[in-house]
Amino acid sequence: MYAVTNPVDGTLIQQFPTMTDSEVVCAVDKAQEAYLSWSRLDLEVRAAKMKRVAELFSERTEEFATKMSREMGKRLGDARGEMGVVCDIFSYYAENAHQLLADEDFVISGGKGTIHKTAVGVILGIMPWNYPVYQVARFVAPNLILGNTVLLKHAPICPETALAIEKLMHDAGVLDGVYVNVFASNEQAAAIIADPRVQGVSLTGSERAGAAVAAEAGKHLKKVVLELGGSDPMVVLDSDDLPALAKRAAEVRLENMGQACNAPKRMIVMHDIYPDFLAELVNDFKTYTPGDPLDETTTLAPLSTRAAAERVLEQLNRAKEQGAVIECGGKMIEGPGAYFEATVITGVTPDMDIHHEEVFGPVAIVYSASDENHALELANDTPFGLGSSVFATDPARAMSFGRQVEAGMVYVNNVGGSQADLPFGGVKRSGIGRELGYLGIEEFMNKQVIRVLD
Repeated sequence: MYAVTNPVDGTLIQQFPTMTDSEVVCAVDKAQEAYLSWSRLDLEVRAAKMKRVAELFSERTEEFATKMSREMGKRLGDARGEMGVVCDIFSYYAENAHQLLADEDFVISGGKGTIHKTAVGVILGIMPWNYPVYQVARFVAPNLILGNTVLLKHAPICPETALAIEKLMHDAGVLDGVYVNVFASNEQAAAIIADPRVQGVSLTGSERAGAAVAAEAGKHLKKVVLELGGSDPMVVLDSDDLPALAKRAAEVRLENMGQACNAPKRMIVMHDIYPDFLAELVNDFKTYTPGDPLDETTTLAPLSTRAAAERVLEQLNRAKEQGAVIECGGKMIEGPGAYFEATVITGVTPDMDIHHEEVFGPVAIVYSASDENHALELANDTPFGLGSSVFATDPARAMSFGRQVEAGMVYVNNVGGSQADLPFGGVKRSGIGRELGYLGIEEFMNKQVIRVLD
């Protein structure tokens, strides 16, 4: 069942029925039929439609921000920031379509080769709740500009946002069937993947969901892109302004209440500056107080669901039992909602469960590193490999360290974020493939090789 439940107080606002099996088949029919027309449109036409999509998202920022706040508890300021990136993504692919999709000539023995870039067909997207519009945008924009059509299975807790995105696509003049929202069950999603007309699937979500989707796709020889979890290290080698750096660390860790796969979840600080950094970070975390996410002044919003808050609590309780130290926070906030205190934890060692887990909530784990080798060991001692950040007064030192981090993305003297022209993705258990930038458009692309003899 797809339903809106207010995370502030746990009240059920609205429910939407799951599609019937016949409705799912009709959705695939519609997307396939649309593909035959959409993929043959002049690129300028598709680009103009994507530009209009960007304009409408900009015009409807407040509408979408409010929906996100009501559905999964995002602060209005965070939601508006998300919408800005969404607009940038659609604008980027609209404005750079010709360059990104231009034929590539290369020399071969005995003649000339050309790579001709074309669409492949219908693609299924399975998207999460934590960034309900951005996650859709980074999957949809490159695929639509390429000429693919999309079936979009959104998170069950974000049905209003899902429907609003589909309506916006129609309002922008995108052909009927090019973007189809499906309120499908997991079993129906598996049936969609199995359909021979569907050429691939992109999922952003948990490891468990990624493994299930990858297994289903592999069974039917379908391409997958998986953006999964992360436990990104933020490594501080030295700093000429620790208070400012600690404040920035708190801001990025607590953005979206810590519910971001590429947030700096583990802060690894050199031992000589560790006490001062920790003190500053704890003081910053203590300033975050709970409130309504629709209130502009709120600093601590609820998590997406009460179950999500309870999972964080269980992880922290287990860590305490194993010897970790809660420096601040560590508890759910009393009441019917999904609020959790901003939390800093220390004393975590490799033999503790939490050392190897992703904590999807307002929790920062802070480590003291004896030297750079120890810092690198801690940074890489994780099953994940999404993003990372390295801070040092000497950028070359930070760059040298960053090249040794086992992650898909490294940010030097900055904390990881997302932008339209920068490829996004990880290694190890953080996923397969890339989104955004010039790499994102190539995942579900037929790179047709044309050979011409001399």
